[in-house]
Amino acid sequence: MRRLLFFIIMASFFISCKEQPAFVKSSEDRFPPKPDPESYVAYRTPAPIVPDGKLDEPVWEKAPWTNYFRDIEGSKKPEPWYKTRAKLLWDDNNLYIGAYLEEPHVWAKLRQRDTVIFYDNDFEVFIDPDGDTHAYYELEVNALGTAWDLLLLKPYRDGGSAVNGWDIAGLKVGIGVDGTLNNPKDEDKGWVVEIAIPFKSMKEWRTNGKWPNQGDQWRLGFSRVEWKTHVENGTYVKDINPATGRPFPEENWIWSPQGRINMHMPEMWAYLQFSGLEAGTGTEAFVPDSLFDLKWALRIVYYAEQEYYQKNKVYSSDLKELGLTATDFPEGYSAPVIQATRSAFECWYEGQPLRIYQDGLLVRDVK
Repeated sequence: MRRLLFFIIMASFFISCKEQPAFVKSSEDRFPPKPDPESYVAYRTPAPIVPDGKLDEPVWEKAPWTNYFRDIEGSKKPEPWYKTRAKLLWDDNNLYIGAYLEEPHVWAKLRQRDTVIFYDNDFEVFIDPDGDTHAYYELEVNALGTAWDLLLLKPYRDGGSAVNGWDIAGLKVGIGVDGTLNNPKDEDKGWVVEIAIPFKSMKEWRTNGKWPNQGDQWRLGFSRVEWKTHVENGTYVKDINPATGRPFPEENWIWSPQGRINMHMPEMWAYLQFSGLEAGTGTEAFVPDSLFDLKWALRIVYYAEQEYYQKNKVYSSDLKELGLTATDFPEGYSAPVIQATRSAFECWYEGQPLRIYQDGLLVRDVK
Protein backbone atom coordinates (compact mmCIF):
# COMPACT_ATOMS: atom_id res chain seq x y z
CA MET A 1 0.00 0.00 0.00
CA ARG A 2 2.79 2.44 0.89
CA ARG A 3 4.55 1.66 -2.41
CA LEU A 4 1.35 2.34 -4.39
CA LEU A 5 0.88 5.64 -2.58
CA PHE A 6 4.48 6.58 -3.35
CA PHE A 7 3.96 6.14 -7.10
CA ILE A 8 0.66 8.05 -7.03
CA ILE A 9 2.31 10.96 -5.23
CA MET A 10 5.25 10.97 -7.63
CA ALA A 11 2.92 11.01 -10.61
CA SER A 12 1.21 14.08 -9.23
CA PHE A 13 4.61 15.74 -8.69
CA PHE A 14 5.51 15.26 -12.33
CA ILE A 15 2.21 16.69 -13.51
CA SER A 16 2.32 19.72 -11.24
CA CYS A 17 6.03 20.57 -11.32
CA LYS A 18 7.80 19.04 -14.26
CA GLU A 19 5.41 18.58 -17.14
CA GLN A 20 4.06 21.19 -19.52
CA PRO A 21 3.04 19.63 -22.86
CA ALA A 22 5.39 20.77 -25.58
CA PHE A 23 2.61 21.46 -28.08
CA VAL A 24 0.33 23.73 -26.03
CA LYS A 25 -0.20 27.13 -27.63
CA SER A 26 1.27 30.20 -26.05
CA SER A 27 0.49 33.84 -26.72
CA GLU A 28 3.71 34.13 -28.72
CA ASP A 29 3.87 31.01 -30.88
CA ARG A 30 2.17 27.70 -31.50
CA PHE A 31 5.15 25.45 -31.03
CA PRO A 32 8.47 25.53 -29.22
CA PRO A 33 11.06 27.64 -31.03
CA LYS A 34 13.50 25.83 -33.27
CA PRO A 35 16.35 24.80 -30.97
CA ASP A 36 19.90 26.03 -31.25
CA PRO A 37 21.45 23.25 -29.18
CA GLU A 38 24.74 23.54 -27.39
CA SER A 39 27.45 21.02 -28.21
CA TYR A 40 30.36 19.51 -26.31
CA VAL A 41 33.32 17.39 -27.39
CA ALA A 42 34.26 14.98 -24.59
CA TYR A 43 37.87 13.85 -24.47
CA ARG A 44 39.24 10.66 -22.99
CA THR A 45 40.83 10.22 -19.59
CA PRO A 46 43.90 7.94 -19.49
CA ALA A 47 42.92 6.48 -16.12
CA PRO A 48 39.60 5.87 -14.32
CA ILE A 49 38.32 8.68 -12.13
CA VAL A 50 36.98 7.97 -8.65
CA PRO A 51 34.38 10.67 -7.92
CA ASP A 52 35.19 12.51 -4.69
CA GLY A 53 33.64 15.89 -5.40
CA LYS A 54 36.96 17.70 -5.90
CA LEU A 55 37.65 17.77 -9.67
CA ASP A 56 41.34 18.05 -8.77
CA GLU A 57 42.68 15.36 -11.11
CA PRO A 58 44.99 16.89 -13.75
CA VAL A 59 42.80 15.51 -16.54
CA TRP A 60 39.82 17.49 -15.23
CA GLU A 61 41.90 20.65 -15.52
CA LYS A 62 42.38 19.89 -19.20
CA ALA A 63 38.70 19.25 -19.93
CA PRO A 64 36.78 22.29 -21.22
CA TRP A 65 33.81 23.76 -19.36
CA THR A 66 30.40 24.07 -20.94
CA ASN A 67 28.91 27.52 -21.31
CA TYR A 68 27.16 28.82 -18.22
CA PHE A 69 23.60 27.60 -17.73
CA ARG A 70 20.62 29.77 -18.73
CA ASP A 71 16.93 29.82 -17.94
CA ILE A 72 15.08 26.80 -19.33
CA GLU A 73 12.93 29.07 -21.54
CA GLY A 74 15.95 30.84 -22.98
CA SER A 75 16.29 34.54 -23.71
CA LYS A 76 12.69 35.37 -22.83
CA LYS A 77 13.60 35.01 -19.14
CA PRO A 78 16.32 36.72 -17.03
CA GLU A 79 19.73 35.16 -16.61
CA PRO A 80 20.14 32.91 -13.53
CA TRP A 81 21.39 34.73 -10.48
CA TYR A 82 23.94 31.97 -9.68
CA LYS A 83 26.39 30.48 -12.18
CA THR A 84 26.48 26.81 -13.15
CA ARG A 85 28.67 24.94 -15.63
CA ALA A 86 29.86 21.41 -16.28
CA LYS A 87 32.51 19.33 -18.05
CA LEU A 88 32.78 15.73 -19.26
CA LEU A 89 35.34 12.99 -19.85
CA TRP A 90 35.11 9.34 -20.84
CA ASP A 91 36.99 6.07 -21.06
CA ASP A 92 36.11 2.57 -22.22
CA ASN A 93 33.87 1.97 -19.22
CA ASN A 94 32.41 5.23 -17.92
CA LEU A 95 31.04 8.65 -18.74
CA TYR A 96 32.38 11.17 -16.22
CA ILE A 97 30.55 14.40 -15.39
CA GLY A 98 31.79 17.24 -13.24
CA ALA A 99 29.79 20.37 -12.39
CA TYR A 100 30.21 23.47 -10.25
CA LEU A 101 27.11 25.19 -8.86
CA GLU A 102 27.61 28.63 -7.39
CA GLU A 103 25.48 28.83 -4.22
CA PRO A 104 25.75 31.06 -1.13
CA HIS A 105 23.60 28.67 0.94
CA VAL A 106 24.18 24.99 0.21
CA TRP A 107 21.42 22.83 1.67
CA ALA A 108 19.82 19.43 1.14
CA LYS A 109 17.35 17.32 3.10
CA LEU A 110 16.53 14.17 1.13
CA ARG A 111 18.65 11.11 1.99
CA GLN A 112 16.67 8.18 0.55
CA ARG A 113 17.65 7.09 -2.96
CA ASP A 114 14.89 7.40 -5.57
CA THR A 115 12.89 9.97 -3.65
CA VAL A 116 11.85 13.07 -5.60
CA ILE A 117 15.21 14.82 -5.46
CA PHE A 118 14.14 18.01 -7.26
CA TYR A 119 12.25 18.93 -4.11
CA ASP A 120 15.75 19.91 -2.95
CA ASN A 121 18.08 22.07 -4.99
CA ASP A 122 19.67 19.60 -7.37
CA PHE A 123 21.79 18.87 -10.45
CA GLU A 124 20.21 16.76 -13.21
CA VAL A 125 21.51 14.75 -16.17
CA PHE A 126 19.45 13.53 -19.15
CA ILE A 127 20.92 11.13 -21.72
CA ASP A 128 19.44 9.88 -25.01
CA PRO A 129 22.23 7.89 -26.67
CA ASP A 130 20.56 7.20 -30.03
CA GLY A 131 18.65 10.48 -30.28
CA ASP A 132 15.25 8.96 -31.09
CA THR A 133 13.63 10.69 -28.01
CA HIS A 134 12.63 7.30 -26.51
CA ALA A 135 14.43 5.03 -24.00
CA TYR A 136 16.39 7.80 -22.29
CA TYR A 137 17.86 8.23 -18.82
CA GLU A 138 17.53 10.78 -16.04
CA LEU A 139 19.68 11.28 -12.96
CA GLU A 140 19.07 13.83 -10.20
CA VAL A 141 21.55 14.47 -7.38
CA ASN A 142 21.35 16.79 -4.36
CA ALA A 143 24.14 18.22 -2.17
CA LEU A 144 24.01 15.17 0.10
CA GLY A 145 24.85 12.98 -2.88
CA THR A 146 21.40 11.37 -2.82
CA ALA A 147 20.51 10.07 -6.29
CA TRP A 148 17.28 9.51 -8.16
CA ASP A 149 17.85 7.58 -11.37
CA LEU A 150 15.09 6.78 -13.85
CA LEU A 151 14.58 5.11 -17.19
CA LEU A 152 12.00 6.79 -19.43
CA LEU A 153 10.69 4.51 -22.17
CA LYS A 154 9.19 7.60 -23.82
CA PRO A 155 8.42 11.17 -22.70
CA TYR A 156 5.48 11.85 -20.40
CA ARG A 157 3.81 13.93 -23.13
CA ASP A 158 3.61 10.77 -25.24
CA GLY A 159 2.11 8.58 -22.54
CA GLY A 160 5.39 7.43 -21.07
CA SER A 161 6.06 6.81 -17.40
CA ALA A 162 9.20 6.59 -15.30
CA VAL A 163 10.69 3.18 -14.53
CA ASN A 164 11.72 3.98 -10.97
CA GLY A 165 12.84 0.43 -10.25
CA TRP A 166 15.67 0.86 -12.75
CA ASP A 167 19.03 1.88 -11.30
CA ILE A 168 22.32 2.94 -12.85
CA ALA A 169 24.32 -0.12 -11.89
CA GLY A 170 27.71 0.97 -10.61
CA LEU A 171 26.79 4.66 -10.35
CA LYS A 172 29.29 6.69 -8.33
CA VAL A 173 28.59 10.20 -7.04
CA GLY A 174 30.98 12.51 -5.20
CA ILE A 175 29.92 15.81 -3.62
CA GLY A 176 32.17 18.65 -2.50
CA VAL A 177 30.85 21.68 -0.63
CA ASP A 178 32.77 24.93 -0.86
CA GLY A 179 31.49 26.04 2.52
CA THR A 180 29.29 24.18 5.02
CA LEU A 181 26.24 22.11 4.23
CA ASN A 182 22.93 22.98 5.93
CA ASN A 183 24.43 25.81 7.98
CA PRO A 184 22.45 29.05 7.51
CA LYS A 185 24.77 30.96 9.87
CA ASP A 186 27.48 31.41 7.25
CA GLU A 187 27.75 32.04 3.54
CA ASP A 188 29.04 29.40 1.13
CA LYS A 189 30.58 29.66 -2.32
CA GLY A 190 29.01 26.64 -4.00
CA TRP A 191 29.09 22.89 -4.44
CA VAL A 192 30.65 20.36 -6.79
CA VAL A 193 29.02 17.30 -8.31
CA GLU A 194 31.27 14.55 -9.72
CA ILE A 195 29.63 11.53 -11.35
CA ALA A 196 30.73 8.29 -13.00
CA ILE A 197 28.07 6.51 -15.10
CA PRO A 198 29.03 3.05 -16.41
CA PHE A 199 28.15 2.63 -20.07
CA LYS A 200 27.06 -0.94 -19.42
CA SER A 201 24.21 0.35 -17.26
CA MET A 202 22.57 1.90 -20.33
CA LYS A 203 21.98 -1.33 -22.20
CA GLU A 204 18.43 -0.47 -23.28
CA TRP A 205 19.67 1.55 -26.27
CA ARG A 206 22.51 -0.73 -27.39
CA THR A 207 21.22 -2.81 -30.28
CA ASN A 208 24.75 -3.60 -31.50
CA GLY A 209 26.28 -4.28 -28.08
CA LYS A 210 29.02 -1.68 -28.51
CA TRP A 211 30.24 1.14 -26.28
CA PRO A 212 30.44 4.64 -27.69
CA ASN A 213 33.02 4.92 -30.44
CA GLN A 214 35.13 7.88 -31.46
CA GLY A 215 32.92 10.38 -33.29
CA ASP A 216 29.63 9.07 -31.92
CA GLN A 217 27.10 11.71 -30.88
CA TRP A 218 24.49 11.48 -28.12
CA ARG A 219 21.81 13.92 -27.01
CA LEU A 220 22.47 15.23 -23.52
CA GLY A 221 20.72 17.60 -21.14
CA PHE A 222 21.96 19.24 -17.94
CA SER A 223 19.59 21.00 -15.57
CA ARG A 224 19.76 22.70 -12.18
CA VAL A 225 16.75 23.18 -9.91
CA GLU A 226 16.94 26.13 -7.51
CA TRP A 227 14.29 27.02 -4.90
CA LYS A 228 13.76 30.42 -3.30
CA THR A 229 14.35 29.97 0.43
CA HIS A 230 14.74 31.82 3.70
CA VAL A 231 15.96 30.87 7.16
CA GLU A 232 13.34 29.99 9.74
CA ASN A 233 14.09 28.52 13.17
CA GLY A 234 17.64 27.75 12.10
CA THR A 235 16.76 25.85 8.92
CA TYR A 236 16.14 26.58 5.25
CA VAL A 237 12.46 26.94 4.32
CA LYS A 238 11.00 27.53 0.86
CA ASP A 239 9.50 30.96 0.24
CA ILE A 240 5.70 30.96 0.06
CA ASN A 241 3.80 32.74 -2.67
CA PRO A 242 1.13 34.73 -0.81
CA ALA A 243 -1.21 34.47 -3.81
CA THR A 244 -1.31 30.67 -3.68
CA GLY A 245 -0.19 29.76 -0.16
CA ARG A 246 2.31 27.34 -1.74
CA PRO A 247 6.05 27.59 -2.41
CA PHE A 248 7.09 29.62 -5.44
CA PRO A 249 7.80 27.41 -8.47
CA GLU A 250 11.37 26.20 -8.71
CA GLU A 251 13.85 27.91 -11.00
CA ASN A 252 15.07 25.69 -13.85
CA TRP A 253 18.51 26.62 -15.13
CA ILE A 254 19.90 24.49 -17.91
CA TRP A 255 22.81 24.21 -20.29
CA SER A 256 20.84 24.27 -23.56
CA PRO A 257 17.44 26.04 -23.31
CA GLN A 258 14.29 24.05 -24.04
CA GLY A 259 11.99 26.92 -24.99
CA ARG A 260 9.40 25.49 -22.61
CA ILE A 261 9.39 24.62 -18.89
CA ASN A 262 9.81 20.94 -19.66
CA MET A 263 13.07 18.98 -19.64
CA HIS A 264 11.33 15.97 -21.17
CA MET A 265 11.66 17.23 -24.72
CA PRO A 266 14.77 15.30 -25.83
CA GLU A 267 14.70 16.89 -29.28
CA MET A 268 15.85 20.12 -27.60
CA TRP A 269 18.85 18.71 -25.74
CA ALA A 270 22.48 19.46 -26.52
CA TYR A 271 24.88 17.23 -28.46
CA LEU A 272 27.68 15.24 -26.86
CA GLN A 273 30.44 14.10 -29.23
CA PHE A 274 32.97 11.46 -28.15
CA SER A 275 36.56 12.22 -29.13
CA GLY A 276 39.32 9.64 -29.36
CA LEU A 277 41.86 12.19 -28.15
CA GLU A 278 43.12 12.25 -24.60
CA ALA A 279 42.20 15.49 -22.83
CA GLY A 280 44.98 18.05 -23.23
CA THR A 281 46.64 16.41 -26.25
CA GLY A 282 44.71 18.28 -28.92
CA THR A 283 41.32 19.57 -29.92
CA GLU A 284 38.59 18.17 -32.11
CA ALA A 285 35.89 20.19 -33.84
CA PHE A 286 32.25 19.37 -33.27
CA VAL A 287 30.59 17.97 -36.39
CA PRO A 288 27.11 19.47 -36.89
CA ASP A 289 24.21 17.04 -37.27
CA SER A 290 23.59 16.79 -41.03
CA LEU A 291 19.99 15.68 -40.37
CA PHE A 292 19.15 18.47 -37.95
CA ASP A 293 16.77 20.36 -40.26
CA LEU A 294 15.09 17.13 -41.34
CA LYS A 295 14.51 16.13 -37.73
CA TRP A 296 13.03 19.54 -36.96
CA ALA A 297 10.72 19.43 -39.99
CA LEU A 298 9.37 16.08 -38.82
CA ARG A 299 9.00 17.42 -35.29
CA ILE A 300 6.93 20.37 -36.54
CA VAL A 301 4.45 17.88 -38.03
CA TYR A 302 4.43 15.98 -34.73
CA TYR A 303 3.62 19.14 -32.75
CA ALA A 304 0.85 20.07 -35.18
CA GLU A 305 -0.63 16.57 -35.11
CA GLN A 306 -0.70 16.54 -31.30
CA GLU A 307 -2.39 19.94 -31.24
CA TYR A 308 -4.93 18.78 -33.83
CA TYR A 309 -5.61 15.54 -31.96
CA GLN A 310 -6.30 17.41 -28.71
CA LYS A 311 -9.07 19.32 -30.49
CA ASN A 312 -10.48 16.66 -32.79
CA LYS A 313 -9.53 13.27 -31.26
CA VAL A 314 -8.22 12.20 -34.64
CA TYR A 315 -5.03 12.75 -36.67
CA SER A 316 -4.91 14.30 -40.13
CA SER A 317 -2.99 13.74 -43.37
CA ASP A 318 -3.72 17.28 -44.57
CA LEU A 319 -1.20 20.07 -43.92
CA LYS A 320 -3.91 22.71 -44.30
CA GLU A 321 -6.05 21.03 -41.64
CA LEU A 322 -2.98 20.97 -39.40
CA GLY A 323 -2.54 24.71 -39.90
CA LEU A 324 0.87 24.32 -41.52
CA THR A 325 2.35 26.16 -44.50
CA ALA A 326 5.73 26.11 -46.21
CA THR A 327 6.98 28.92 -43.96
CA ASP A 328 6.70 26.68 -40.90
CA PHE A 329 9.40 24.32 -42.17
CA PRO A 330 13.15 24.60 -42.70
CA GLU A 331 14.10 25.43 -46.27
CA GLY A 332 13.64 22.46 -48.58
CA TYR A 333 11.31 20.54 -46.25
CA SER A 334 7.87 22.00 -47.00
CA ALA A 335 6.29 18.88 -48.54
CA PRO A 336 6.20 15.99 -46.06
CA VAL A 337 4.32 12.78 -46.68
CA ILE A 338 1.75 12.10 -43.95
CA GLN A 339 -0.34 8.98 -43.56
CA ALA A 340 -2.85 9.24 -40.72
CA THR A 341 -5.65 7.18 -39.22
CA ARG A 342 -7.90 8.13 -36.35
CA SER A 343 -5.41 6.88 -33.78
CA ALA A 344 -2.00 7.03 -35.45
CA PHE A 345 0.15 8.77 -38.03
CA GLU A 346 3.56 8.54 -39.61
CA CYS A 347 5.40 11.23 -41.51
CA TRP A 348 8.46 11.19 -43.75
CA TYR A 349 10.10 12.92 -46.71
CA GLU A 350 10.67 11.07 -49.96
CA GLY A 351 14.32 10.13 -50.33
CA GLN A 352 15.16 11.00 -46.72
CA PRO A 353 16.26 8.46 -44.07
CA LEU A 354 13.97 9.35 -41.13
CA ARG A 355 10.31 9.22 -40.20
CA ILE A 356 8.30 10.15 -37.13
CA TYR A 357 5.25 8.60 -35.46
CA GLN A 358 2.38 9.78 -33.26
CA ASP A 359 4.27 8.98 -30.05
CA GLY A 360 7.19 11.16 -31.17
CA LEU A 361 9.50 8.24 -31.95
CA LEU A 362 12.08 9.15 -34.58
CA VAL A 363 13.07 6.11 -36.66
CA ARG A 364 15.78 5.69 -39.26
CA ASP A 365 14.54 3.89 -42.37
CA VAL A 366 16.34 0.69 -43.19
CA LYS A 367 17.06 0.44 -46.91
